[in-house]
This record gives sequence, C-alpha cells and structure tokens, in this order.
Amino acid sequence: MTLTASVRAWSRLPALFLLLSVCALASPAQAGLFGLGQDARDTNPGKTRPVIFVGNNWEGTVDVIDAQTYSKVGRINGIPDKRQRMTEILFNPVRLVFFQAVRLFIGEGNDQFVDDMYSTPDGRLLVVSRPSFADVVGIEVASGDIAWRFEVDGYRSDHMALSPDGTRVAVSASTGNVVHVLDVETGEEVGRFPTGNSPHENLYSEDGKRIYHASIGYVFTPLDQDLMEFTKGERLFQVVDAESLEILKRFDMKDKLEDAGYSDLSPAIRPMAHTPDERFFYFQLSFLHGFIEYDMEADRVTRRAELPNLIPDVPQEVYINDSAHHGIAMNGRGDTLCVAGTMSDYVAIVDRETFNHDILTGLGEKPYWVTTNEAGDRCYISWSGTDQISVIDIDTATEIVRVDVGDHPQRIREGRVPRDW
Repeated sequence: MTLTASVRAWSRLPALFLLLSVCALASPAQAGLFGLGQDARDTNPGKTRPVIFVGNNWEGTVDVIDAQTYSKVGRINGIPDKRQRMTEILFNPVRLVFFQAVRLFIGEGNDQFVDDMYSTPDGRLLVVSRPSFADVVGIEVASGDIAWRFEVDGYRSDHMALSPDGTRVAVSASTGNVVHVLDVETGEEVGRFPTGNSPHENLYSEDGKRIYHASIGYVFTPLDQDLMEFTKGERLFQVVDAESLEILKRFDMKDKLEDAGYSDLSPAIRPMAHTPDERFFYFQLSFLHGFIEYDMEADRVTRRAELPNLIPDVPQEVYINDSAHHGIAMNGRGDTLCVAGTMSDYVAIVDRETFNHDILTGLGEKPYWVTTNEAGDRCYISWSGTDQISVIDIDTATEIVRVDVGDHPQRIREGRVPRDW
C-alpha cells in the first residue's frame, strides 16, 4: 500500500466514524496457535491428503496447496452463492450500509469475502467465515456446494478457531460483540459468549478446554491516545471455558501495560501466540512494531520486544486498520517466533529468550498472517500486497519457496481434502 493510497484511506475515516457511531446507537434489532496441526489430523486414514488452505479475502477464493510439495492442487470458490447474498443485501438498506462500510474502510475499498477457514478432520467440509456476508458456511469440498450457512450477530464475521478434536469452530462477530461456537458438521450454534467491542482473535488451548479470545475495539477511528482514546471502545482479553463457555478470566490489557510501565502502548491485542505449555503469551498490539510477553501464571506483562520500524516517517494514522504488525506464530520447540512486519514489508525470526532477530526483506509486500506447519519447523507468510505466500525455514531463517495465490491472501491454515479430490 503506497503512502498516497494510505492518506486517501485516512481521509475517509471521519465519514466512517460518523457512520458507525450512528449505527452503534441503534438497537440490536436495528443494527442487526500453537498446535496448527490440530486441524490436520486425519480421522479417515488413507482417504485424505494434507494440504495448506490460503484464503484470498478480496477475491473470495481459497487456494489449496499440497503440504509436502507446495504445488497448487486446486481452488475452492468461497462464495458460490454470491448472487443470492448480494440480492438480499441490496434489498436491505441497513445491511447495505454495513456492506459498503466493510468494503470502503476495513477492506481498503474491497469486499471481504474469505477471512478464515478450517477443514473438518475427514476433509469433507471447508468451514469459511465471510466478513462482507456476515456469515460462516460449510462448503462441500468435493462438489463446491454449500452444506450449511450460519448468519452471525451483527454485520461482519471475522477470525475463527477450530477445537482440537475438530468438532467445533469459534467465530467472532465483529459488530455483534459475541463469539459463536458452531458444530462444524451442521453449522448449528452450540453456544456463545459475550466480548468487548470488535471481537477478533480466537485460539483453543491444546487440550481443548479453554478458548483464548481478544477484542480489538474500533480500529477505524483515530489514534488511541490523548482525547481520542475513548473512540476505541472496550478492548478485552478473555479466557473462556470451552465447554460451558463461562468466562474464567477477563481483563483490559491497558491495566496490565500500565502496571508494567508500558502505558504508551495500545491495549488492542491483535494476533497472538504462546509457548507449548501455554504459560507465556506473545501479543501483537495496535501500532506496535514488535510484541509484548505476558505471563499467564503471574498475570502480568513481563517484557516488550522492539522490532525494526522501516517506515519511521509514515504517520500512524495511515497504518492498515491500526496494524503495524499483523501475524505471529511459535515454532514447535517453543523457542522461536515468526512475525509479520506488515507495514514494513518483512518477516522477523525472533529468538524467544533474547528477542534477537533476523529480518527477511524483499520477499513480498504487506505480510498479513503467519502460521506454522504441523511439525513446527516452518512458518507460512501471506503477502497480501503481492498475492503470494512464502514458506520459511525457521531454524535457518530462509525462504524455501514462494507460491502465487489469489487476490489479497490473508489467513493460512493446514487441513485435509479427500485424497482423490
């Protein structure tokens, strides 16, 4: 994204703030990772193959890449019902307003058709969240048909998380301030829990007993500092019982940051990663070139990692949805982090103990997500600005391969498809 384009996007923010402030006052009826391999477990031995799914958000497609050879094996249409959905939106004035708002601001002038996706363990279904359509669908991989559809509360769906046993998926409803938990086979809601404003990231614990969740607040408003901080809404971190959906722990990161002497940082948690024992969490925050370390047992922020800011003259007002960095993952040993330097166009391989790092530049533009492979020795980076993904060897901090994909790739997930697909 060029500086000129960023400034143009910033110039539209006052109109968006006015629009969404009015909408926020409406009644609900009116307004109305570590362990990535968990979703790749084969429950139908010999009948599925491991793949990498890449969601092309603006295009509405999902590229399918062989997890061993990194060759493309196919593409799934994430919006086969586009004509029907668009007809519904056009005849609903309130939905149309939100649809246009998602396109103009959050989508940087583009529709958001595929945000997140997970396959069922047997490779039969691909579960896809579609922000512009405010829904989640289960798509039959073999036929490309929609098996089920769930409409989220509000007007935008967002990040998801798959339970370790592959039976449930948790999806954030951005304007509904709720996380829905769905049965992956039927799309039926099995429960929900409330959140702060703009629920965003979800992670299941490795044993499947907890859901870690963060809400980011209103990333489209001006900087969260001084008199404008109040425009950001309620930004919370929550630990939720995955069975009862009772909130076990809930706090505003602002309090933790102030206690640690980091009151200059935004409390809006973006992507997150954690050590294998789930004691230390690593949170990316709005506007931060780097991340913070949080000790779950001690309940405090312990350290701050500063990574290079290669755009020191670019004002924070033009950061993409407040993200200096957007994407972080932990390797299998729990000693190295792979980080997407979104605004600076780099990948950082960071030693967890010392925060020493290697910076990889010149691979692509606008890295927007990072995940690790099942073995935990490689990380996948989506280059949303140049429509590619990279596979990085974590130990050597080198790129293994780069693959062309569709328009604006974001989320990358390992999963399975039928072997003969």
